[in-house]
Amino acid sequence: MTNAPGRSSAYLDHGATTPVMPEVVDEMLLYLREGFANPSGIYRQARDVRRAIDDARDILSGEFGCRAGEIVFTSGGTEADNLAILGVEQSDGGHVVVSAIEHHGVLRPAESIGARIAPVSRNGLVDLERLGDLVDHATELVSVMAVNNEVGTVQPIADVVELVRSHARDALIHCDAVQALAFCDVKSLTRGCDLVSYSAHKIGGPKGVGALVVNDRARQRIRPILRGGSQERDLRAGTENVAGIAGFAVAMRITAERRSETVERVRALRDRFVDALVHEIPGVHESVDRRLRHPGNAHLVFPGVTNEEFLLLLDRYGIAASAGSSCASGAIEPSHVLIAMGLTQEEARSCIRFTLGPSTSGEEIDYAIASVVAAHHQVVARDRG
Repeated sequence: MTNAPGRSSAYLDHGATTPVMPEVVDEMLLYLREGFANPSGIYRQARDVRRAIDDARDILSGEFGCRAGEIVFTSGGTEADNLAILGVEQSDGGHVVVSAIEHHGVLRPAESIGARIAPVSRNGLVDLERLGDLVDHATELVSVMAVNNEVGTVQPIADVVELVRSHARDALIHCDAVQALAFCDVKSLTRGCDLVSYSAHKIGGPKGVGALVVNDRARQRIRPILRGGSQERDLRAGTENVAGIAGFAVAMRITAERRSETVERVRALRDRFVDALVHEIPGVHESVDRRLRHPGNAHLVFPGVTNEEFLLLLDRYGIAASAGSSCASGAIEPSHVLIAMGLTQEEARSCIRFTLGPSTSGEEIDYAIASVVAAHHQVVARDRG
């Protein structure tokens, strides 16, 4: 194995979580050490903390393309998704429609209320014709994610909005935009949606904080799923995570400022990584046309290799990647996303998700290329032996 100079590891799992930005840590420490008051209080320290939340709302609303008052802070993307799916009151005979490749934060609560599941194409894009067949006058809510967390496909949200409005004028539209924030202009991508979910830790912010945008149409029909106090305009009870919210805003501001440069640089690194592996390892190929995916996603098929075993071997080289699937009873199950796309279970078990982020360096990519090739050679040599 030829290592890149100075490298002994490469973190290529930014789709799972991202390193917290130093600026975010500095901002959060202010509220962990000094600004610790409960923002619901009426005294000066509490008012100062409340002001920090309001300032964060202003920053985030500018990037989300909504009003500050439409943002409901949550414990993360999963809670935001659950509030969107389970919080919308259902009328008798009403139903919900979601795509088959949603994150489990959407899919599982949707399945619990008997939602209709819209299929997707082989390229991981929602099938608009089939979606149209499922949406009718009784549809209460439609949920289609902005960017898939496994294969990275950017969904045609504008087309989804147009279709739903033409088939079910009163239906609410939810979009899980958690994976979109780092690389996409979500103001444009989610335009026309009534509910949009976000999470801080995908963009260099802290874990444990997210947001759900709730517009006026949705506000009339949504109810809290966590009950208690009247925080977050009566939609999310519980004392706000002030440090996390402040950190989220800083991460969002920096991400937006650097996005154009980040997209160009990360796309070049991703393409270099993928092209090298396709050239060096016979049979390796992309699961989806890269032109349909966000620039940080490299989802590859390694024929004849089991992803669980290969990931453990890559870990020995210091390479962090993922199978992009859930873990059940200690065994990695075939990804529901890949099965929905039409891959066989064997094909799905041979896929590896490498995800790059703003902090990914050229050195990491060079080391990762050498390591993945070396690890694959090990697997092949062992199987032949």
